[in-house]
Parts: sequence; structure tokens; C-alpha cells
Amino acid sequence: MMRLPCREILTAATALLLPLTGCGAPQARQAVPSPPREPSSAATPAPAGPRAFTLVATGDVLPHTEIIQQAKEDAGGSGYDFTRMLAGVKPVIGAADLAICHMETVYGADGGPFTGYPSFKSPPQVARALKDAGYTSCDTASNHTLDDGPDGIRRTLDAMDAVGLLHTGSARSADEAGRPALLTAGGATVAQLAYTYGTNGIPLPKGQPWAVNLIDRERILTDARAAREQGADIVVVSLHWGTEWQDTPDEQQLTLARDLAAEQSPGRPDVDLILGTHAHIPQAYEKINDTWTVYGMGDQLAGHMFNHTGAEDPRGNWSSIARFTFSPPTRPGQRWAVTRAEFVPQLTDLGPPYRVLDLTEAVRRDPGRGDYARALDHIRSVVLSRGGASAGLTMAP
Repeated sequence: MMRLPCREILTAATALLLPLTGCGAPQARQAVPSPPREPSSAATPAPAGPRAFTLVATGDVLPHTEIIQQAKEDAGGSGYDFTRMLAGVKPVIGAADLAICHMETVYGADGGPFTGYPSFKSPPQVARALKDAGYTSCDTASNHTLDDGPDGIRRTLDAMDAVGLLHTGSARSADEAGRPALLTAGGATVAQLAYTYGTNGIPLPKGQPWAVNLIDRERILTDARAAREQGADIVVVSLHWGTEWQDTPDEQQLTLARDLAAEQSPGRPDVDLILGTHAHIPQAYEKINDTWTVYGMGDQLAGHMFNHTGAEDPRGNWSSIARFTFSPPTRPGQRWAVTRAEFVPQLTDLGPPYRVLDLTEAVRRDPGRGDYARALDHIRSVVLSRGGASAGLTMAP
């Protein structure tokens, strides 16, 4: 997060998805045999084999002091409840087969103390709210990953584990850092990797160079190829990068995106989707060699944001939800392809109370809100500014 300029570097780690197992219900005992019943059409099995699925992704979750205070008020003064702030976008997130968030900050201990900018320690209840909203996995590599050292990383990942939220980008051990988060949907295995450009000048913990993944082109490509070897059908790379408060992607973003999209391993790209965070404002989507790149989704949840001039800037509360439909290959050896690319404009309404909104729905409900309409127009203009529309990108209705 940032209210003032940051100077940073980067690192990332990952977590492995563990399968969940269900239990069969006990059979009821009957005094006499039941007569045979005709098969029910409601029991028709789901089609076998791979199927299309939707993946959504959102930007920086950045709980400033006022966001933490709102969560305390929403909990009635006892504990912290972030679910009400995310309720407005829960229908979009929960409807997806896979949903990925970006947790920019680390968590403090139960009971606090909790802090906002410039060194964040967020309530661990954020993890439960993200899971409740429908998220499958969150990337945790950012310039604030080391705000509270290894303890902050451990508390954050422990809290995510406790609610069943997968994670990637930071790690508690070298072994954990070497594994991608493996997600499943539609019969596909999706590997998520995450990296950050820096850590606000905070050095990596002594003896723990793996604590957070830093952006390095060769490292990313090596990790992506390793994920393929582990069975990943689709590789998603989350990148905390770019220049804060700049609508257009910078040279690092443009160059790295081209490199990741251009690399080929046996006839296919090493990376299938790139998801960007950090700039605090919405940036463009672009299709490069059939690989979609979201340069910056913007802040999903943040308090009052101030740009480099010191002025409050509403763009810091505007963002987009990226939504991609992946369809299975028609022939063996082909890649899963994005057959539908969409974005949903999103806004943190500063109220009070603070609430994250599906902006299209908010404009529909309240057409008199000129600030909502201006935000929607700006998000749409920026997101489509690098030819996304001609490549099939649309704003969700």
C-alpha cells in the first residue's frame, strides 16, 4: 500500500493445496424392504471429463487504520468483522469456480496491536472474511510482506490455513517456498505463483532468503516450468509491480509481461495468465501472444488514499475484478484457452460505513451518484486502453 512514495524490492513463496474429503451419511434402517423406485432425473450425474470454468481475481487488500476501526464497529465493538465490507462483491466472487485475492499486509497477533500505514499489522479476522467472500487462494508477496518480519508472515499464513484459504508468495520454510499453490477447477490443475518487486528496503530475514519471492525473470520462468512438470495445466503468475499512481504500465511491466508471454516450452507458453497489483489504481488489460496480462487491478479495500503530491486521490479506491473463462483443449497437447475475458468495475465507498461495491450494480441502483458514474467511466477507459476490446475483453453487464 502507499499513501506516499515507496522504494522497494521483491521476493515470493507459495503454499500447496490439500484435498478435502467428505463423509458418507449413515443409512437409515427400515422394518420392511422398500419397493424399487424409478430413477430420478434430479440424480443425473455431472458430465465426465474437463469442462470450462471461471477464474476471478482482485487487487490489493490494504486495511488502513480507518478500515480496521470499521471492522471493529461492524463486529459490535468486540473483535473485528470484515465480512460486511466485502458483502457487496460476494455475489461476483462466490459465483466463480476459482477466486484469487491479493493480501498486501501481514497480520498481527490475536487481540492486537493492529496498525495501518506505514507499517501494517492487520487483524487476522481478515482471512475469515476473504474465505467467506468466496476466495480460494490469496497471494501474499508485496512491499509490506516484511513489515513485521518472519512473525508477521507466520501469523498471516497460519490464519489463512485455519480458514482453508490457500496462499502463495511468502513462506514459513524453504520447503513451503518451493511449492506453488495448486488449485483445481473444471478438471484442470491451476498453479498460482507470486512475486514482489521489493520489500520497502527491509532486508530478507537472516537465514531465510526464501521468506518472500522477489521478481526475477529467470526464477519466474523456472518456477512456471516446474509447475508444469508437477502437472499444472494452467500457470497463473501474480506480480506486485509497477509505478504507483501511474495509469499506464511502466517499462518493467511491459518488458516482463512480453518475456513471460513469449517464452515457449514444447509448443506452449510457460505462463497462461498474469495478474498485477501495487499501483493502487486501475491499469490496463492486454492480450500478449494469447496470454492475458492485467497490469494492475487497483486497491480492492483501502481507506483514504493520498497520491505523491499529498492530495487525496479517489482513484486509490477504484479497481477492477478480472474474470476469465478457461475452456479445455480440443486436442491432446493443446493449452486450456481463455474463451471469455471480462472485467467488473469495483469501488471502496468511503461512506461511512466503508463498503466494497460492484460498481456496475451500484450505478444501476443509484443512477444519480455522479461520483459512481465517473469512477466507472474512468475504470472502463483505463482497462481498455491497450486494445483489450479488440482482443475480446468486455465489461461484465
